[in-house]
Amino acid sequence: MKEIHPLTSLDSVGAFLEQHKLSFLYVSRPECNVCHSILPKLRELLEHYPKIHLGHIDASQVEEIAAKYLIFTVPAMLLVIDKKEYIRSDRFVRFENLNQEIEQIYELVTQDDPAE
Repeated sequence: MKEIHPLTSLDSVGAFLEQHKLSFLYVSRPECNVCHSILPKLRELLEHYPKIHLGHIDASQVEEIAAKYLIFTVPAMLLVIDKKEYIRSDRFVRFENLNQEIEQIYELVTQDDPAE
């Protein structure tokens, strides 16, 4: 399964996005049952995209994440490329649709890029 990078502050989120051209941010809360059920499916999906790095933010620890990224519900998922948001999905995710969106963008971004 895809490795998860725990991000524990806005600074660590910024550094993560700076460090990785292709980033996927997963924002959740410990008491969110939907969050717990979606994360394994997301990790499995992202396994097909080796150049995408997965960062996890616990919104109860990094409360300012909601204001910074306009997150109103969890789980929230953001595909970020070169520090710009390209895909946003939240709460109830249709993984087939999410996969199609990621696949299209991933192919465009990585077609001439052998390494990150």
